[in-house]
Amino acid sequence: MTFELVHIDKETGARAGILKTSHGDIETPFFMPVATRGTVKTLAPEEIPGKVLIANSFHLSMKPGIEVIKAHGGLHGFMGWKGAIFTDSGGFQIIRENFFRKITAKGLHYVSPRTGEKKILTPEAVMDIQEELGSDIAMVLDDCPPYPSDRKRVEAAVERTAEWGKRAIEHHRSTGGKKLVFGIVQGALDEDLRRKSVDSLIPLDFDGYAIGGLSIGETKEDMNRTVRFTVPLLPEDRPRYLMGVGSCLEILDSVSSGIDVFDSVFPTRNGRHGTVYTKHGSYSIMRTSNLIETGPLEDGCQCYTCSNYSRAYVSHLMREKEMLGLRLVSIHNLWFTQNLMSEVRKAITEDRFGEFARDFGNSYENRE
Repeated sequence: MTFELVHIDKETGARAGILKTSHGDIETPFFMPVATRGTVKTLAPEEIPGKVLIANSFHLSMKPGIEVIKAHGGLHGFMGWKGAIFTDSGGFQIIRENFFRKITAKGLHYVSPRTGEKKILTPEAVMDIQEELGSDIAMVLDDCPPYPSDRKRVEAAVERTAEWGKRAIEHHRSTGGKKLVFGIVQGALDEDLRRKSVDSLIPLDFDGYAIGGLSIGETKEDMNRTVRFTVPLLPEDRPRYLMGVGSCLEILDSVSSGIDVFDSVFPTRNGRHGTVYTKHGSYSIMRTSNLIETGPLEDGCQCYTCSNYSRAYVSHLMREKEMLGLRLVSIHNLWFTQNLMSEVRKAITEDRFGEFARDFGNSYENRE
């Protein structure tokens, strides 16, 4: 068994567990920084807190190309990353970028951004690419319709995602693939279609299940409602991954619904724009008042940035558009997020997650 459920919080049902990968065990719930093209923007691998990150297999297969990465023994060696790696299929990005052509039963048709050739990304090709990258956990190719979409479009996406998932896992097993494989639930905000999607994926016996098609424009209330509906439909003995969610309050809401895995560019993207996370809410490092602050970005923080630099210095760097400033705020925000996840796991195992989440929410002044 690749996933061990360790404890369920008595009040909320939040879960603590262990996901076993070829690059070590990862305690859940956990958050993954996003390394789309093999890097978390501005950071060296040794500066990234945590044991796992997520990269994009499609982008990496385009540049630098699979052969370059294979020459390094896979993505871990190419990046110099010692932890586990999730890889996404890239289907979401293809659909939303200007080289997308159309979707058919065969796969996603696109124009290569490198050569201009017409190509197709199939469920089987996605599995092969991720196997060659040496991913620990691979995501299947899915059809994620934009928000909003009419029911006919969403229904087609649910059926297509199920068929592609079946083709992907059968190809993975027939070729002796070693990675773990997660299926993806679609269905937008429609509860009947979410149930239909889950029912079509469970018989395929994936190693984990992701909830896709959310955090793409719908309200937080609609997202939370859909997560709360979908989670109980999923197998209890498999990890549950909510794709693209990474704000502190959304993570806490989703953990209370039984989600185990998160990813988002949110902490680092906000950091590069000067937003600093603290337990009392976020603030802009760009404010002139920060130039007289000799203390750290957050009092009591033990991250590299707060241990070595003043708020005034980081503010100066950001105002001058120095790369070091982007790095230092990103390091802090990722450390803050990973420290939050550590506190979440501890609170769950001690049956006090509900109290912890309420206290955090009450002190978090800026409601993102």
